[in-house]
Amino acid sequence: MVALHPVKWSPPKAPAFEGPYAVNRKIADVALWPAPGVGPEDIAVDEEGFVYAGLEDGRLLRFAPEGGEPEVIGDTRGRPLGVEIDPEGRVVICDAYKGLLRLDPDGSLATLVDSFEGEKFLLTNNASIAGEGTIYFSVSSTRFDLAHYKLDLIEHSGTGRLFSLSPDGDLRKLLDGLYFANGVALSSDESFVAVNETGAYRTTRLWLNGDQAGERDVLIDNLPGFPDNLSHEDGIFWIPLASPRDALVDMLARHPMMAKLVGALPDRFQPAPSRHAIVLGVDAKGEVVYNLQDPDGAYAVITGVRQHDGRLYFGSLVEPGIGVLEL
Repeated sequence: MVALHPVKWSPPKAPAFEGPYAVNRKIADVALWPAPGVGPEDIAVDEEGFVYAGLEDGRLLRFAPEGGEPEVIGDTRGRPLGVEIDPEGRVVICDAYKGLLRLDPDGSLATLVDSFEGEKFLLTNNASIAGEGTIYFSVSSTRFDLAHYKLDLIEHSGTGRLFSLSPDGDLRKLLDGLYFANGVALSSDESFVAVNETGAYRTTRLWLNGDQAGERDVLIDNLPGFPDNLSHEDGIFWIPLASPRDALVDMLARHPMMAKLVGALPDRFQPAPSRHAIVLGVDAKGEVVYNLQDPDGAYAVITGVRQHDGRLYFGSLVEPGIGVLEL
């Protein structure tokens, strides 16, 4: 295993659960569409309303628009995280271990890219696809793989990256120095791409065109939890917080030696996600428009959100199916 070298930093004080983050139970009535396995981490919906997700065992599922028993449409034999539908209706998958993949209509899997400048991707995470087919995607760390993702958060060395892959196969590194690069989403007009930094509690933005092209700024900062995947629909960026902030994690950030000791403990003794469910909807100015919660966690550790036709679809690292909520 890679040796842990925690970097000292001072996280901003976690915002209170009041005002735009006031506790509520708006997710408490979520319906469960059961899956034949666990951990549908992200959700995609095609133009016909079919719903797609990948399980922790590698299988890719497709649900009919009104639910029911899903169809297994493929198997990455890895760990599918982000799922997207490309302009031709094909499923694009960020597999944590296998890289950026595409599931073709005949059921075959193609590897689009799995390395950069000879270095294999350790943790390919989430993506967003432009109208002309360019795929923007994140690789969370150059230090740790998915099995050791907590160590990347504890170390806080900032090795996450954002890439673009054009339809002609041109792979470019757009951003680096990200603290566990995670969810990716393009704005409505594709003038910027946003990427969640789980380890920094923020959503970073890269301008793609216009007067600010090439500039990097922050869409929303100091979130009250760990942002995971990211999606965009009707002017809203949907940000699931997989867990609220953890006072122990913030304390360890200020004490690298203690962080190193905790990082050496078995996983069961390390900080773990809470079941307090939080989903935020943020506009293009970074203002919180939706604040959906359930402190009791009827459906918890929400890692993916997708809006479609008046519904929100939720993915989770731990639940045995996808969550569905009338918006």
